[in-house]
Amino acid sequence: MSSGVDSRERVRAYIENVKLVLLQLRERTLPPECVRLLELVQCYVADAEYYLEQGDIFTALACIAYAEGLLDALRYLGITEFRWRSLTELLRRPRVLVAGTFDLLHPGHLHLLRRAYELGEVHVIVARDVVVEKVKGRRPIVPEEQRLEVIRAIRYVATARLGSTRDMLEPVLEVRPDIILLGPDQCVDEEWLRRELRGRGLEVQVLRLEQRYQDYPLCSTSSIIREVLRRYGGARAPE
Repeated sequence: MSSGVDSRERVRAYIENVKLVLLQLRERTLPPECVRLLELVQCYVADAEYYLEQGDIFTALACIAYAEGLLDALRYLGITEFRWRSLTELLRRPRVLVAGTFDLLHPGHLHLLRRAYELGEVHVIVARDVVVEKVKGRRPIVPEEQRLEVIRAIRYVATARLGSTRDMLEPVLEVRPDIILLGPDQCVDEEWLRRELRGRGLEVQVLRLEQRYQDYPLCSTSSIIREVLRRYGGARAPE
């Protein structure tokens, strides 16, 4: 490897390559005996990310190389098929911006962040308490700093920050994304957003998830609140 910064970026891209393949395989039906193998791959990925964070580039590289080898073995045996991305492609991944309240985190939120991660490097703007109250007529259940901390811990997210109380586009201009991914229920007009950003010197591709994630029964904050009220309304909630 060459310079320290360049080596770190290359190993991080190597890790992202494996994570993207894991994401592909997660959505496929694989033989039961492969489940444990994929769990092992995920452990190697976690180790690689840990050592890279600690500045131990070579141990991180060794861990992710083991992970890649296990996945290649599955492909070699004909159990599954996938595509490794080129280093150039990975080092130039577009910046993808996602914004939202992320109040009571649920599978719908994770689905949105996974889709954003498939498109590129994910940057999240978490709505401020006062802005949510103004838009939705109620304050979030979870305070903004706590919501931000949870979002930062999600493995698909590169960076996360609080939004602005003055101008919703202010943090967008700071991130300068290549893509903005909207959720299916977000009340933002795509053409208006493109036009406003273009007027401020930023050309952005605006995409929207077409359908809500419905693989589980409680995939919205409102449905979780209704279920809590149904169970504990008028009674003392459990500790």
